[in-house]
Amino acid sequence: MNTSTSPRRVVVTGAAGFIGSHLTDALLNNGTTVIAVDKRDHNDPAAAANLAPLHGRPGYHPVTADLRDCALQPLLLDADAVFHLAGIPGVRPSWGPQFSEYIDANVLATQRLMDTATAMRVPRVVVASSSSVYGVTDGLPSIESDHPAPASPYAVTKLAEEQLSLAHAARHGSATTVVALRYFTVYGPRQRPDMFIHRALHAAATGQPLRLYGDGHQRRDFTYVTDAVAATIAAATTEEANLVINVGSSANTSLHEIIALAEQLTGQAIDLQAQGTRDGDIPSTCADRTRAKQLLSWMPMTDLRTGMREQLNALVARQQPAAA
Repeated sequence: MNTSTSPRRVVVTGAAGFIGSHLTDALLNNGTTVIAVDKRDHNDPAAAANLAPLHGRPGYHPVTADLRDCALQPLLLDADAVFHLAGIPGVRPSWGPQFSEYIDANVLATQRLMDTATAMRVPRVVVASSSSVYGVTDGLPSIESDHPAPASPYAVTKLAEEQLSLAHAARHGSATTVVALRYFTVYGPRQRPDMFIHRALHAAATGQPLRLYGDGHQRRDFTYVTDAVAATIAAATTEEANLVINVGSSANTSLHEIIALAEQLTGQAIDLQAQGTRDGDIPSTCADRTRAKQLLSWMPMTDLRTGMREQLNALVARQQPAAA
């Protein structure tokens, strides 16, 4: 594969999501034809807002379809790569009866997609995994060779998803290769409302209280969305394959530090509401990005203050039309 250019024609699953919409936008900017697949359509307000800037762009082909039961062959026809970002996120809802939906969306849909991709000999599938597969760590940067120990049902499905994809790539005679990316907490404009940076900025901007689960000393490796997208595109063309790669900044920040940054950026104090620790919450995440640097020639470019400022600006811009 040519490591100097983006793929010619790709499929992005979960294209209406946070990372998926940013990825689709970046690929279109590179001149790539994108089959943008998502089960949500314009009737979903969040999906509609994420996809609005893409409409009418050359090379953009939106498809409303559910990977669990749609015809996959027409979507994958002539694709150089598939970016598989579709799935159900979130730790807390994965405990209990909703777990079956996580299995359907994160595991069974991936099985269908990989069955089809390998049968059609799609050259590369890039799979969105998660740092949550590492579980509770010793506080040191997580290396891809570390033994995974997922601490939530959600994390179990993400580990199953990446390993299932790699198993398909390892089959005898498979022409499809896989790169699974373990994203460390991605943030930026369009971030899901349940994510902490969004909640902190929203609380600071509106004066609404912020629920803080645990003592606030939990530390996260925060990765700005355009940096995560750059790594994702690079994963489609790297020569090395059939492996996992961390996508993180190799720095981590406490939730209290995020709160302080949100207050500094807005000039407003945040009203905290202390809550108990949630099951599956991890004390600390931090990526060792040696492999990403070596194989993807990638390093994050956006510092946390700059990234949070961009997210705040986007959040305020979205709130103004709603208020009007």
